[in-house]
Amino acid sequence: MALPWTLHGDGKTVGATDVVAPGERLNWPITIGIGAQHVVAMFGATFLVPLITGFPPSTTILFSGIGTLLFLLITRNKLPSYLGSSFAFIAPITAAVATAGMGSALFGILAVGVLLAVVGAIVQVAGAGWIDALMPPVVSGAIVALIGFNLAPVAKANFSDAPLTAVITLAAVILSTVLFRGILGRLSIFLGVIVGYVAALIQGEVDFSKVGDAAWVGLPPLTLPTNPFENPAVWAILPAFLPVVLVLIAENVGHIRGVAQMTDSSVNKLTGRALLADGLATVLAGFGGGSGTTTYGENIGVMAATRIYSTAAYWVAGITAVLLGLSPKVGAVISTIPAGVLGGVTTALYGLIGVIGVKIWLDNKVDFSKPVNQFTAATALIIGIADYTFSAGTLTFNGIALGTLAAIVIYHLMTWITRLRRTA
Repeated sequence: MALPWTLHGDGKTVGATDVVAPGERLNWPITIGIGAQHVVAMFGATFLVPLITGFPPSTTILFSGIGTLLFLLITRNKLPSYLGSSFAFIAPITAAVATAGMGSALFGILAVGVLLAVVGAIVQVAGAGWIDALMPPVVSGAIVALIGFNLAPVAKANFSDAPLTAVITLAAVILSTVLFRGILGRLSIFLGVIVGYVAALIQGEVDFSKVGDAAWVGLPPLTLPTNPFENPAVWAILPAFLPVVLVLIAENVGHIRGVAQMTDSSVNKLTGRALLADGLATVLAGFGGGSGTTTYGENIGVMAATRIYSTAAYWVAGITAVLLGLSPKVGAVISTIPAGVLGGVTTALYGLIGVIGVKIWLDNKVDFSKPVNQFTAATALIIGIADYTFSAGTLTFNGIALGTLAAIVIYHLMTWITRLRRTA
């Protein structure tokens, strides 16, 4: 069977202004090298989510690889993307695990995946215009920002565990961003973890006790989600998880538009398929014990730097991730990363998630002289950052859920009244 990619030029060289399209590839040695580069790009952030939430890293990496391959199949090899762990899940997973165990958190991930897949199917039929109407830039920016800032206490807790290691790690992340050009500059999180890990190793903060017993090859730990019909109390965790769908939609749509801008505008037609694929990948992860997935900005950075958008490289990356996930030894080594390193990295990462929300406002020229935009953003941010909670029977709504709801309701209610009363 013929492979779906055509060879770009001689397969060995890329001109200064050339772009290797999704349906093209270079020769296989170069393609494998580019695929390995994508693995490195996603790795730093993908393994952080399970480390922070207590999930098995090898399981998450396995399902991120499987999800990526599924994504490429559903989008017909036309949309280059890697599906890594979404940071939007960290807060609800942490809350669910603390109150009802890992199975309940997996049920929440599964529910988010199902809802995202449904949204993708609707977009495939009806288009994406209704998403823009429901979540204009001021709303989507506020939701993304409050999720990042809501995680600040998690970063502080890890930072306080080993301040010196955390400072070294944070400094390495920041400095490597500006010290190195090209790909290395885009891998600052990964480089920061390496530097912080070495610092922790020197200070005796790394525990290798479980590495020696781990097998080189084998299935990672697999965990089923809690059955909500056997344990109805698990439905109570859904309010904390469902707002994550809005973030995943924003991330996927932003990814597609970014790729379309760099390659071909027709890629925008794949929005429904992309949302459906990410939803199904998240469902698979929820069924097996992995973290929910999303399209990865780190890998867009690799494509922008290399101008190679070949989906062949992503097949290599996905297969490589699956192989890494099938090595318990790799998972055990990842699990040795101490809290201080995580604290340094997440101090930057969580802040960057918040800043991405602000960037959405700037890119879309949101006018904050308008009271509607002022109150939408201001109220949602305070609710999210302070982590307001509201309980109704067995249901508990956390700051992310309430902040998301506030952003949507305040914007549309004030807009409707403004038009009705002509008080703009």
